[in-house]
Amino acid sequence: MPTRVPLRTRYLAALCGALALVLAVGGPAAAQELGSFPTQDGGLIYADLYGEGDRGVVLAHGGRFNKASWEKQACALAKAGFRVLALDFRGYGQSRGPGDSEPISAPLHLDILAAARYLRSTGAKTVSVVGASMGGSAAADASIQAPGQIDRLVLLAAGASGPPEKLTGRKLFIVARDDTRGDGVVRLVKIREQYEKVPEPKELVILEGSAHAQFLFETDQDQRLTQEILRFLSAPAAEPQPQPTPVLDAGFEPLRAAFNRDAENVRLLLLLDPT
Repeated sequence: MPTRVPLRTRYLAALCGALALVLAVGGPAAAQELGSFPTQDGGLIYADLYGEGDRGVVLAHGGRFNKASWEKQACALAKAGFRVLALDFRGYGQSRGPGDSEPISAPLHLDILAAARYLRSTGAKTVSVVGASMGGSAAADASIQAPGQIDRLVLLAAGASGPPEKLTGRKLFIVARDDTRGDGVVRLVKIREQYEKVPEPKELVILEGSAHAQFLFETDQDQRLTQEILRFLSAPAAEPQPQPTPVLDAGFEPLRAAFNRDAENVRLLLLLDPT
């Protein structure tokens, strides 16, 4: 069972307000420490929690970052009414689990799923994941491995290592136009290829510049990137479309009438002579 820590609503509201002020003038701010929760393979994940509400959001960091790196974005989401959980993957901070000595090859999708379970067990009706680079790939793999556990998925310069055709829920891919891998391959090319294979509903947003994943928040694309994430996560769930009532073509009406007449004659014959 996850360790539950009572939320201090007024404290968090003041914290996020103070963070906005501090960010305006420069300087760090602390986050509320949530504690820890277990993974399916015996790991233990630590995370910070912001805000309240029944719409949960997991923030999954990239390889060069940690849970504290999401502080500004977490407060923006909390202010918009989301309950936000920023985790440290195994091998980062106090988080641990099988493979934590080499996180990039560890089963990080299990950390994502553990965070989603924690949010649902503490009142979240929906869970979305915003994953950057390594964290985005882990989130995509979690969506494939556990269909239905993630309602919306935001992938910053990331894709699935598994079959993209099996990604579930609503998907938003975001990447900088000139973001380039170490081998010289432009990430947009590979992400677009994967995007074409992903089932609807899906979106692709291309930002200007070359910054990779969370580094985009340190550029002039910060405001637009945050707005795109908030827009996507706040959009109303799509209403199920009513199924159209089958309509028999008018040209078949005489045939249907004849069929009904013949069927009625057969029913009368059976009533008169059941043998």
